[in-house]
Amino acid sequence: MEKCGGGFIRINKVESITLVRHGMTEWAESGKHTSVTDVALTAEGRAEALALWRFLVAQGHFDGIYSSPMQRAYHTAILAGFSDPELHRGLCEWCYGRYEGMTTAEIHQKDPEWSVFRSGGPGGESPENVRDRCDDLLREWDEKGRRHVLCFAHGHILRALAIRWLGLDLRFGDHLHLDPGSVSQLGWEHGVPALHLWNYRPRRLISGARAGSLRPPLWGVRSGQ
Repeated sequence: MEKCGGGFIRINKVESITLVRHGMTEWAESGKHTSVTDVALTAEGRAEALALWRFLVAQGHFDGIYSSPMQRAYHTAILAGFSDPELHRGLCEWCYGRYEGMTTAEIHQKDPEWSVFRSGGPGGESPENVRDRCDDLLREWDEKGRRHVLCFAHGHILRALAIRWLGLDLRFGDHLHLDPGSVSQLGWEHGVPALHLWNYRPRRLISGARAGSLRPPLWGVRSGQ
């Protein structure tokens, strides 16, 4: 596998990647940027994680199940029914450096034009660092022969991973929104990397609230491979 023109990563074996953002935390609820701070799920975050199970089990067999080592991610995996995910530091959240624990409004008081996808975190990771980390993840899964990958991680790193699957510049991340407790799915369309599902929230559907995300496709269950 190698980089292709236009920024694509050539994929030979991976057929789908299911992205799960961890459930709600106190810092996420208040809008604080959270990377290395190991915060726990709130009661609502645990409920969001439990609500994931029915949708994820309907997707069938996953031959690679991964989680960020941060408790908010792997506890989401466990509550969603996946008790033994492989913990992978490549799925840790974008390191915000000196902006850790700050809200976007607070950061914009210092730097009105700031976006993590364009500027990175001062003293943390640059967009180039995160781009390379995502590319390494895609290479690793492909070289290991993973076909259907499930990963539990964080809002910015999952957006970056989706963008790199699509072969786009990370600046495109400013146009994507990803809620806690949401599921997204990457796949293929006529041989081209594609976005199949984005920001679907099972908890919102179960609780009877108005759905504000894309509805899940009527896919059949895949048999084990």
